[in-house]
Amino acid sequence: MSPRRSYDQYCSAARALDLVGDRWTLLIVRELLAGPRRYTDLHADLPGVSTDVLASRLKDMERDGLSTRRRLPPPGAAYVYELTRQGRDLLPVLQALGEWGGPELGERRPTDAVRAHWFALPLLRELEGEAGLVEVRLDEGVFHLHPGAGDGPVYGDGPAPGEPDARLVTDAGTCTALARGELGLGEAVRDGRVEVTGDGAVAKALREA
Repeated sequence: MSPRRSYDQYCSAARALDLVGDRWTLLIVRELLAGPRRYTDLHADLPGVSTDVLASRLKDMERDGLSTRRRLPPPGAAYVYELTRQGRDLLPVLQALGEWGGPELGERRPTDAVRAHWFALPLLRELEGEAGLVEVRLDEGVFHLHPGAGDGPVYGDGPAPGEPDARLVTDAGTCTALARGELGLGEAVRDGRVEVTGDGAVAKALREA
């Protein structure tokens, strides 16, 4: 394991970048905000990262107290990576960074990869103040959100585990507009760009927004 590189500046921003400023680190955090992930799953959802770089970043994150590695009990018997409390505390950092970078999305380029759950963070921002389980369906895939979650995962890939408080059916174009800040979730519901079903408090709040 290589020693941690440092800017050697007595500044809190510089110290933070000592930990998360390397290429791919914050995107690994984005993936681990979904909860424990296997190495193969991380590699599949981080297109473009080499196996060597991913392994190196995961070791650095473990060394720096941002994540841990543990072995699942049988029959799984695979290793998974998960964020520590310090790592989970990066959620508002990623949300702020995503909000700042939203206008940079522009039109999707032919070389741009996309995963449905990459829209989880801007949608969580739109659901701030709500609590419950929300399932989101796009043509690109299905994911679920845990707005108001405490120390657990804030989103997950695939259908909701159990009956969600709300189901949202929309498209990537609408999610992109939300990420860019061009559209609010309540406005998207009123305009028919997001279909809301469910009887939970989140569904009712969105229909009444």
